[in-house]
Amino acid sequence: MEPLAKAEILIEALPYIKKFYGKTVVIKYGGHAMTDPLLKDKVITDIVLMKYVGINPVIVHGGGPEINHWLEKTDITSQFVNGMRVTDEKTMEIVQMVLVGKVNKEIVSLVEKNGGKAIGLSGIDGQLIKARKKKVYCNGTEVDLGFVGEIEKIDPELIYTALENDYIPVIAPVGSGEGKVYNINADYVAGGIAASLKADKLVLLTDVEGVFDKEGKLISSLSILEAQRLIEEEVINGGMIPKIECCIKALTGGVKSTHIIDGRLPHALLLEIFTDQGIGTMVVKE
Repeated sequence: MEPLAKAEILIEALPYIKKFYGKTVVIKYGGHAMTDPLLKDKVITDIVLMKYVGINPVIVHGGGPEINHWLEKTDITSQFVNGMRVTDEKTMEIVQMVLVGKVNKEIVSLVEKNGGKAIGLSGIDGQLIKARKKKVYCNGTEVDLGFVGEIEKIDPELIYTALENDYIPVIAPVGSGEGKVYNINADYVAGGIAASLKADKLVLLTDVEGVFDKEGKLISSLSILEAQRLIEEEVINGGMIPKIECCIKALTGGVKSTHIIDGRLPHALLLEIFTDQGIGTMVVKE
């Protein structure tokens, strides 16, 4: 690339660096961006760069493929209801071990390898996420999913402390309530964390380009009402539903904008935050 072209890229980024300086951006980290070694390094480098230009990134991560791997290794068979894993006591032990003890610390280590300061947290720490058992119905009948939870309350004090001390918080999506630990959908945790922090932006890294309309065309911007209509019409379905619901929760909780972007694209975060065009689908309040 010519030196002048490099300079123009930096100049294009300048107003965005100024706009987001001192602001909080919550990143839901999952999909291929979390399993592909090259993509992993690029995503974390992007996040460290964001920190160095004055943005406060907060990472909320998933870990489904890693959980599947360890359940297979321990000969535990998973059952799913409406796309959600039935989580008995043995499964929950593996989930907690993998999310909190392995995946979380690997991300912290990768941040530090790329020149950042990170601290690993889970919803159990400092009563960050108070959770309750999630009620799920299938064909009108309540189904017991075991230790699958939903958010009751978020206390972001621990996250604020980490940010004030220049750490990048890395949060595992488990919570506690009534003396039990619950596995919570990472999308919902990201939305809840973003709302509790009144973050400027929530970005979800996924394995698709964004939200598509009936004709298969990428929708660049979507309001809450439009998103709800597309869910009712089953244009938005499957795994995209919790992502949209997560965006809606964040927006109604005070987050300014939410973005669903393709984490398979190298440096997707930088393209979304620091360029005029942006990528993926932006979900806004109205």
